[in-house]
Amino acid sequence: MAKEYKITSLRLADLEKELNYLKTTREREVAAMIAEARSYGDLSENSEYDAAKNEQAKLYGRIAEIEDILSHAVIIEDENEATGRVGLGCIVVVEDANGKQTTYRITGSQEANPMQFKLSDDSPFGRAIVGKAAGESFSFSAPAGTFTMKVVSVSREG
Repeated sequence: MAKEYKITSLRLADLEKELNYLKTTREREVAAMIAEARSYGDLSENSEYDAAKNEQAKLYGRIAEIEDILSHAVIIEDENEATGRVGLGCIVVVEDANGKQTTYRITGSQEANPMQFKLSDDSPFGRAIVGKAAGESFSFSAPAGTFTMKVVSVSREG
């Protein structure tokens, strides 16, 4: 069975928009680059042609990747909204053992970006916090050690 990609409807729209851009505008741009490079003559020693063909390979690779994601996408809903429990799409505020509070968004693996505090439900943190409610503590293991945190609040983006 193929991997399912858990994404929000917003991310789905972004991917569809990117795919449309790549298949129309960007594909024409790369085709023009190849045509121009061919006009320079001998292809065996033509670095512009090689660069254009590499760009074309990257383009087709990204198109295939997006099509795979879209064909196996599972749109995440606000399944835990009524219960106040952590689920995909939630904004959670957690407190560590030192009392420091941090806000995270729980996402599917396609949207995860730790630098933007978007953590995947497949990560050690995500697996430990999903299903918890405000006031509950949880522990998880990471490369830097084992951590215990407390859920301060659970909310949805408005």
